[in-house]
Amino acid sequence: MNVRRFTPSPRAVDWGLFAAVGTLLGTGVATMFTGTPDTAWVIDLHAIAGVVLVCLLPVKLWRVRRRVGPDSLTGRRILSVVLAVDAAGALVTGVWWIFGGSLDLGPWGLFHLHVALGLLIPPLLLWHLRYRYHSPRTVTRGGRRDALRYAGLVAAGALLWRLQGPANDLLDTAGADRRYTGSREEGTGEGNRFPVTSWVADDPAPVDAGEWTLTVGGRVERDRSYALADIPTDASEDAVLDCTSGWYSGHEWQGVRVGELLDATGTDDAAAWVQFRSMTGYRWSLPIEEARDAVLATHVDDERLSHGHGFPLRLVAPGRRGFQWVKWIEEIRVDKRRELGEWIAIFVSGL
Repeated sequence: MNVRRFTPSPRAVDWGLFAAVGTLLGTGVATMFTGTPDTAWVIDLHAIAGVVLVCLLPVKLWRVRRRVGPDSLTGRRILSVVLAVDAAGALVTGVWWIFGGSLDLGPWGLFHLHVALGLLIPPLLLWHLRYRYHSPRTVTRGGRRDALRYAGLVAAGALLWRLQGPANDLLDTAGADRRYTGSREEGTGEGNRFPVTSWVADDPAPVDAGEWTLTVGGRVERDRSYALADIPTDASEDAVLDCTSGWYSGHEWQGVRVGELLDATGTDDAAAWVQFRSMTGYRWSLPIEEARDAVLATHVDDERLSHGHGFPLRLVAPGRRGFQWVKWIEEIRVDKRRELGEWIAIFVSGL
């Protein structure tokens, strides 16, 4: 059988690789915000693009194999080899994760390695394209046949992605059960005994409960301050904490509804966003209607929150990914607009 009949033309392969990498990067970033089932298509698209890359990368490597021999290597070609190795590593770690693999890298694991390798691809690819760029208009040979071949690749990618579930069941792969976000379950219903993770450099000293206060201000009728003993704990919420580190954990969280605190302060007509500020400088905002239904938790599964999980107060925001569940909260601010600076704050908080 002539395999070339089923593979796109060389230029089409190059642009197919570029499109696959772009899709993987875009959907990879978007997975940070996929916390509800109606956004699960982002995960599916990420996986399908990965399968397409798995199909195209060997074709590309086979066609350029003579250019990377020991006698023909140049600095530019070495960079291309590094790009290929990194892309292959990202693919292998992704597939390994899907089939239940794990890797102990100290505070990091297999999922972190997959993300790191994936994030390294775009700068390497852009540097590679600096020397190897070809206009899409040069993709002339193949035409309609290339389009059909790519349609077949995408369809095959979707089919293979759907088959990985039954394959895991057939192989009885340990650790392969995942939520639609790709995360694995750890510590559900076990109080504080679920993974402790911190975003970037957030790692404050333990909070002195006697000195800690929560302030509520901004576009409110009257500012309020609360000591820990003043925080009601009559609200509860069954919610899944789904962390972008690759795990999820379901718990019953106890504390106070944000809406109860906002009712106590009153909000003006322009109030549209509620920002939750950590003692580390980390902060995140929610639309006011969503924020009113959120819970500020003091307990998890009837246990007082541990320091690592955000004692004395942690935001519980169902449908949001874990990095948006702000820990060690000491201030709530109501405002008309979302603070754009919080996108910077989340990457420098704790430093």
